Amino acid sequence: MSEFWIYFQIGLKHVLDIHAYDHVLFLIALTTPYAFKDWKRILLLVTVFTVGHTLALLLSVFGIIAVKANLVEFLIPVTILITAFFNLFTAGKTFKNESLNLVFFLTLFFGIIHGLGFSNYFKTILGGTASSKLLPLGEFALGIEAAQLIVVFIVLILSYIVQTVFRFSKRDWALVMSAFIIGVVIPMIIDSPIWNR
Repeated sequence: MSEFWIYFQIGLKHVLDIHAYDHVLFLIALTTPYAFKDWKRILLLVTVFTVGHTLALLLSVFGIIAVKANLVEFLIPVTILITAFFNLFTAGKTFKNESLNLVFFLTLFFGIIHGLGFSNYFKTILGGTASSKLLPLGEFALGIEAAQLIVVFIVLILSYIVQTVFRFSKRDWALVMSAFIIGVVIPMIIDSPIWNR
């Protein structure tokens, strides 16, 4: 049980680390268009992201995939930027099934990219054979999921307060949050080590 808590807490801290806020930014961008009434859809999206994240770690642990750290560090803020721009262009619109399928696919793909960003560190903290890393990987994934749900819950509460107390429309909330996220992410992309030759 103590080993479960070790990897569960690593998963929690991975998401909630104040110095590595890219994961939180992505979750904010992912959650911004939704309200509490959309909880099933949000839960599904968050879980799809966790599945992608875990799949990337699994592929990395078994040596099936390896991506240069500089490329991943560049792609992570790009995924956040794409999500924020998607929110800008769809703000106030009702979601159709086609766009939902696109959102689910992109969320899975972006989860894979974010997972690759953590894969090198994850491999260094785990010893033993690749198969012995499966249980810790599952425990880590549960920590990731729990931390993501905490972030999503906070964003939904903030959204509710802004829309009820300050009378923001759902569209205005999505526009303001997306613009904020874009403003934070663009410097991350510009400062990415991928530009260094």
